[in-house]
Formats: sequence, C-alpha cells, structure tokens
Amino acid sequence: MLKSIFSKKEKRRTIEVFFAPLSGSLIELENVPDPVFSQKLMGEGIAIEPVEGNVVSPINGQVIQVFHTKHAIGLRSEIGIEWLIHIGLETVGLNGVGFDVQVKEGQKVKVGDPLMTFDLNLIRENAASTISPIIITNSDIVQSIEHLSAENVIKGSTQIANIHLK
Repeated sequence: MLKSIFSKKEKRRTIEVFFAPLSGSLIELENVPDPVFSQKLMGEGIAIEPVEGNVVSPINGQVIQVFHTKHAIGLRSEIGIEWLIHIGLETVGLNGVGFDVQVKEGQKVKVGDPLMTFDLNLIRENAASTISPIIITNSDIVQSIEHLSAENVIKGSTQIANIHLK
C-alpha cells in the first residue's frame, strides 16, 4: 500500500509520430475527390497519391481490421489512435482483385512492416482514383494534428504528422 502511495504515476504518452504508409505525393483530405473523405465524415486525416503498390505500417501498434475486400486495413496505435488506410477510391468494387494482404487481424506491427501490396495499374484502370486516404477513425481523442511539411513522402521513413491526444 505504501508503495502505491509514494510511487510515481506512469506518464501516458500523448504524442504519436505518424509515418507515411505509402510512397507518393501528399494530398490534403479536403482535396480528395470523394465527399465521404473530403468532408471528413469518417474523421481527420491525409491522403497520398501512390507511386507504387506497397503499403507499410505508419505506426507501432496492432492490426484491428482487414476488410474482406482487401482494399483497406484498420490499425490501432500503442497509444490508442485508430487508423484506416484506404487504398484508392471506389476500390471496394474490385472485391479484392489486385490486393495481397500480408497481415492478419490481431497481429502486432511496427513502423515500416509490410501490410499489403496492390496492383497500381489495375486500380488506375478500374477504380475512380488511386488517391489513398489515411483517416483517424477515433478523432474524438485527438486534440490536434501537427502536419509536418513534405510534398513527396517515402513509405516507412517520412514523418507526416505528430498527433497530440486530449
């Protein structure tokens, strides 16, 4: 009992560094040509116009959802931020064709770990866009997002933002 009274409380980390999950050009979410994303109906975030078909983990955390159509993956970071990485626009209609998911729900991941590959040309030819939104789906726990300046990003190594929790 005395130990619990006199011990220091563990400080909870309240900032998360978010890395690029894809290589390509950053696009403000407001400029994504899909109102669900551009009007932030799913949450705050950013988008990337990919230059290759590789997706890596942008955070240390856990895979919480792999969509059955393989076009999107949900992650939860170590501090509780939930991320949705959505490859392309209107790609759900591809029913998984052109996507190869390399993780399973419940799997722990670190920054840079491979999550999936996708056929960029197939998406260009068969979807509305290759622009890929990355959304914080539990934005209610976020106090602020500090965007770091970068136009072109490299998966797993370019820091995109610092996320500050409430």
